[in-house]
Amino acid sequence: MSCILQRMTEDDASLTVDWMVQQYGFNRAEVESWVKDLHFNWPLSVKALDENGDVIGLLNMSDYRIEEETPQILKDKPELIKSLNAQRYIAVFSFIVAEKYRGTRLNYDMLMSIMPELKANYDFIFIPVLHRLKTHQYWQRWGAKEFYRDGNCVYYKWDI
Repeated sequence: MSCILQRMTEDDASLTVDWMVQQYGFNRAEVESWVKDLHFNWPLSVKALDENGDVIGLLNMSDYRIEEETPQILKDKPELIKSLNAQRYIAVFSFIVAEKYRGTRLNYDMLMSIMPELKANYDFIFIPVLHRLKTHQYWQRWGAKEFYRDGNCVYYKWDI
């Protein structure tokens, strides 16, 4: 499999919205507000292109805080959130690979392309995963540990 990995820019916001709507079935207006308001870290976000220049994967990183994703944690686990917020972290906002490329090295290659910068600048990666998504085992295989759950998501911490 031959692909080109490129860093994303704000110009890729509409691409991110389109992919999230198509792949996850989210409401377009809701996804547009997330992309606008959730502090995307575009320089650490990656898109994968096939040999024809077509997008085959997106890894969107974000600098939003855990309590922005789950305000309930402030009430349920104030000491936990205090300790987590004392560390440097970045969030995986979305990680989408075209169906044809699932089960290949593409997701690994995308993540490893930014790993040197992640290791140099962050203590852990924050990964919220909706209950209905299938990626829970994926992140657990990478070593991510659940630290909280609410009615919407399971929240994982992957130490770098």
